[in-house]
Amino acid sequence: MGHAVTRPARLAVGVVSAGRVGSVLGAALARAGHSVVAASGVSDASVRRAERLLPGVPLRPPDEVVSSADLVLLALPDDVLGPMVAGLANAGAFRAGQIVVHTCGAHGIDVLRPAVETGALPLALHPVMTFTGAPEDLQRLDSCSMGVTAADGDEAAWNVGEALTMEMGAEPVRIPEAARPLYHASLAHGANHLATLVADCVELLRHNGVRDPERLLAPLLSAALDNALRHGDRALTGPVARGDVGTVRTHLRVLGERAPELRSAYTVLARRTAARASQAGLLGGDAAREIADLLDNGREGT
Repeated sequence: MGHAVTRPARLAVGVVSAGRVGSVLGAALARAGHSVVAASGVSDASVRRAERLLPGVPLRPPDEVVSSADLVLLALPDDVLGPMVAGLANAGAFRAGQIVVHTCGAHGIDVLRPAVETGALPLALHPVMTFTGAPEDLQRLDSCSMGVTAADGDEAAWNVGEALTMEMGAEPVRIPEAARPLYHASLAHGANHLATLVADCVELLRHNGVRDPERLLAPLLSAALDNALRHGDRALTGPVARGDVGTVRTHLRVLGERAPELRSAYTVLARRTAARASQAGLLGGDAAREIADLLDNGREGT
């Protein structure tokens, strides 16, 4: 069922809670001309963050924040969101005509069903960036995208989500409800595992006597990321993509001796690299079989 939505020029915004995401998005909405009327925050870090990014905004319990707002911003961890929405609904905090937004990437709008049953308009607005909770995050919003999810077929709701996103300075990208889990898995696989991969590389170099490994890696990894985004599989380089079996064997040996905790990760990623290089026509059939056999069995194919 569609919603007839008329957005006032100035919305009363309630932020639950004033963590790294909520405080920054609340500040972005205030910058766009809306009024942040209340926020929730318990930890010392949240209180300090609210004082810095949401000056003068009173800190109240979540149910009072929600009941005072036209636009409710639920900036909560994935596993906390559902129980919090249910609890707020049971407390009678939501009301008809409210816009209820959550920022979790893993959820669409189904998690907001208890609020919808009171007549609220549900939206999922997931900023595709990492947050520190510092004022600089406001500037970073201007170059990021935001995954927008609204009810299927409710064009008015999609328009509201896109308008709010653009007011905060980000670029809206429509993510259908059914695509939301895989959308988030894709982002987590890229961003979170990239951070782990880089940290492992830095640590391995440092522990083996390389000074300033971050400085050494920065231009290489920056170029690799830029090329991958621009050219896809055609950007694949290195011994696996070239079919240099001897080099890959050496890598497996030295990792097994010096960093056994990384050998399995190297093997899994090398296997994916070989598969993509083969599909792109960069790695011939014989070389691909030799690489695969080495990775699977620790020896070259015959």
